[in-house]
Amino acid sequence: MSSHGPAIPMTARKSGPLKGTAHVPGDKSISHRSLILGALAVGETRISGLLEGQDVLDTAAAMRAFGADVVEEGGGHWRVHGVGIGGFSEPEDVIDYGNSGTGVRLVMGAMATTAITATFTGDASLRKRPMGRITDPLALFGTRAYGRAGGRLPMTLVGAADPVPVRYTLPMASAQVKSAVLLAGLNARGETVVIEPEATRDHTERMLTGFGAEISVEPLAEERVITLVGQPELRPQVIAVPRDPSSAAFPVCAALIVEGSDVLVPNIGLNPTRAGLYETLREMGADLTLENERVEGGEPVADLRARFSPDMQGIEVPPERAPSMIDEYPILSVVAANATGKTVMRGVKELRVKESDRIDAMARGLEACGVIIEEDEDTLIVHGMGAGGVPGGATAEARLDHRIAMSFMCCGMAAKKPVKIDDSGPIATSFPIFEPLMAGLGAQLVRSNS
Repeated sequence: MSSHGPAIPMTARKSGPLKGTAHVPGDKSISHRSLILGALAVGETRISGLLEGQDVLDTAAAMRAFGADVVEEGGGHWRVHGVGIGGFSEPEDVIDYGNSGTGVRLVMGAMATTAITATFTGDASLRKRPMGRITDPLALFGTRAYGRAGGRLPMTLVGAADPVPVRYTLPMASAQVKSAVLLAGLNARGETVVIEPEATRDHTERMLTGFGAEISVEPLAEERVITLVGQPELRPQVIAVPRDPSSAAFPVCAALIVEGSDVLVPNIGLNPTRAGLYETLREMGADLTLENERVEGGEPVADLRARFSPDMQGIEVPPERAPSMIDEYPILSVVAANATGKTVMRGVKELRVKESDRIDAMARGLEACGVIIEEDEDTLIVHGMGAGGVPGGATAEARLDHRIAMSFMCCGMAAKKPVKIDDSGPIATSFPIFEPLMAGLGAQLVRSNS
């Protein structure tokens, strides 16, 4: 079953050349943060290009539940009339976050230092994901959390009535944990300091600066120190959300492995803390070019062109690059299967606790498609079969995971025999137009049990 209804099987068949322009949805990370910070500002924030996938719609609903006025105006345009820091009201009902680990963790941080109580739940996949990595640092502010064994949803948070600022060193590279702590620090007097051992996506820091918070980032030799002064008055903003580099990865990577393809993806956010996949693809020999490079809203943006690249070679991906491409390893493993030689991905244990165990999901699905795989807790190794060399002819489990589902659909576009997934429903959480967009480029995707 899909998290939002009956399972929707889908099959991808070997495609002719993918051609055209792919207008992918708005950036999911920035969309979540735009709604949350807009709700914490005083006045009206206007947002254009918001991703209207289910994950982000769940955040919009959560902000309404906490008292903000959130209005959809159509065409990706939204208005958020904020309640100010510390102004959240107590929700009348349980907040259901569906499949969104990012959304629920950020909102837990945003409400953790306000003296209210809120209960969070989600779908079967989200209820399996660890929340202790969020609630442990939030407890340092004075927040209390009551959940299922192992720190899992459903979970009730009791916000700190008199929050104290904290100094917290991240035990893992996680933008979600960092962001939750910073959002909690907004309503704590004094300086909240977050120390991260590896740089992770920095949208929260950039957006807090834009909204008027006093925040500094000090990159040191082996760590990054972020200092936030609590209890600012956030100013409302006008935000144009760039298009999502994680969503762009699917038409880009499909173009690289489908013979004769030439696809342009305009207006892609290329924040260096998110662009590790594209650096990796170039090292493999991918034909990628950037056009019209510019800066919009403090974020680097460009138009990205991808062409069929039959001579890609397997490489060893540096483990320190993982935070900048953690969501892209599933589709990278599909590209690796179509390269020559071995691609080694180390330092990826965070994939074990995403919407699914993404290492296991990709390993089992690629093996079923005839690809040789090696893995351990922190590593995925793909033995490439060359351009168009993947046999295919298998069914892969999506495991309620949008990125697994889309990765195997891209795999089927280049494989010798069709590749099927058991459920395409989860794709709507982040890329609701995936099917018509890819079909418009020339992909053969069929909803069927055949």
